[in-house]
Amino acid sequence: MFSRSGYQALPLGDFDRFQQSSIGLYGAHKGFFSFGDNADPLGPARNAADSSQGWLSWICHGIITSLVFLLMLLTFPISGWFALKIVPTYERMIIFRLGRLRAPQGPGVVLLLPFIDHWQRVDLRTRAFNVPPCKLISQDGAVLSMGADVQFRVWDPALSVLVVKDLVAATRMTAQSAMAKALGKKSLREIQGEKLRIGEQLLLDINDTTKSWGLEVDRVELTMEAVLQPPRDTLLGPLGAIPPVLEGPPPQLAAHLLGSTPSTPGADSVGTAGEADSPRKRPSVAELLSAVEPVLSEALVSQVGASYQVDIILPGGARSTFFIDLSSGSGRAGCGVPQGSPDVVLEVAEEDLQELVLGELRPLAAYMSGRLRVQGDLQLALRLEELFKAVKLHR
Repeated sequence: MFSRSGYQALPLGDFDRFQQSSIGLYGAHKGFFSFGDNADPLGPARNAADSSQGWLSWICHGIITSLVFLLMLLTFPISGWFALKIVPTYERMIIFRLGRLRAPQGPGVVLLLPFIDHWQRVDLRTRAFNVPPCKLISQDGAVLSMGADVQFRVWDPALSVLVVKDLVAATRMTAQSAMAKALGKKSLREIQGEKLRIGEQLLLDINDTTKSWGLEVDRVELTMEAVLQPPRDTLLGPLGAIPPVLEGPPPQLAAHLLGSTPSTPGADSVGTAGEADSPRKRPSVAELLSAVEPVLSEALVSQVGASYQVDIILPGGARSTFFIDLSSGSGRAGCGVPQGSPDVVLEVAEEDLQELVLGELRPLAAYMSGRLRVQGDLQLALRLEELFKAVKLHR
């Protein structure tokens, strides 16, 4: 995972470029009383800036450090309770002595000088946070509610303390900005079908920013809460895109296209044209509900496992609501709203609902064309196709 971002993390127990800690002052703490030889974790640029402050600053630093160390020796072992700290393997201790950054200390026993040392622990283990769902607009104009789960770890404790005050908040904002930028270039269908690939690309984009903070993002997983608005570029359903096939002799085909019946002298031809022009009667909402109730079963509940509220828009503009509960038992259906909160709320016109129940229109095609609006999990909404198949077989 670290190879993806273009840099390599330091192992937990091997910070070779940093001085390791010990309770000794002349062993591991090289240059405790030498003022120009300490290796600075920020590199040559920082050392050049510090050397410009002159010898007076270094002399004052050495004198104060020596006096505090002498005071600690005189009050030992009481001072040992406050000066000695134990750092576990999965942590590092960042120490500022008189405001100057020292090399990360640990693991093991670390010596702190009272009054002049300020310290902070940094956890090197993998941590996780979530990016709260936010409204995003895809390339095709769909409005989505998207979130993400992010896992990260600190690979440079010094940078993680010096560069950023709140690692989690800064990384969350970076992930949210990268997610909005990446998903704005994708269509709704690409987002739904390529979540893993988009997550890998987001991981690289986020690491390009966070690697200078001393942390590595290990994993990004996108989560889609809901589709708040369908795409602008609507797609026709598979049956709606195919024109009807007209059969019959040429006079009847011309009459069908012109909206009139052919003037032929036979009674049989007149009767045939009348049968072709008469539309098939569509069932009403009450008839659709009565057709749904007989097919409810435990097997259907095990296939679907969700409850639905269906808001129907009638031709006059009025609304009718009924529910289909396929979450427990043998399932229930009826007028009104379901008991409790439904898993999915659907909004559809009466004519489109008739086509859905009769099997002339698939739920996915209705959703993509904007004829079916979904509030909730889209996958649960598409499971209603099992119910429509059962109704079609029962009829």
